[in-house]
Amino acid sequence: MRKPPATETSPNGTLTVLSVSPIEGDHQSLESAIGHSRWMLFKADDLPSALALLQQREVAVVLCERDLLPGTWIDVLEQINALPSAPSLIVTSRLADERLWAEALNLGAWDVLAKPFDRSEVIRCMKSAWHHRNNQTQMPARAVQMMTAAS
Repeated sequence: MRKPPATETSPNGTLTVLSVSPIEGDHQSLESAIGHSRWMLFKADDLPSALALLQQREVAVVLCERDLLPGTWIDVLEQINALPSAPSLIVTSRLADERLWAEALNLGAWDVLAKPFDRSEVIRCMKSAWHHRNNQTQMPARAVQMMTAAS
């Protein structure tokens, strides 16, 4: 498997990922899936600890269990959308059906991943989410460049 591109979000070239889940097995599965790469995985068991981490570190992609105590992935989405450089959110669930997928995408999540995790699907989904987030954060700079060039 190829490594992620060298132009990542942190200064040392590492893609930063936050796993939010009360289930330790979720964190372990993600760690195993991305262990070969230069990606850095942060872990949070609940919404308050996830928010604390997001205030301290720039995170490119958040993978969040559908049900948290307290809260849900929707609470995480609302909080990250308030950040200056919002990460892409991927919702994870054992019950990842069409209803959850439609709700998640309609509310602004990037994708939904079914559990147990499939390594290649995790990598594909995280790369896609990172590219989306990277394009979103670069859009204002591109717009200024285009307006300057047009004038």
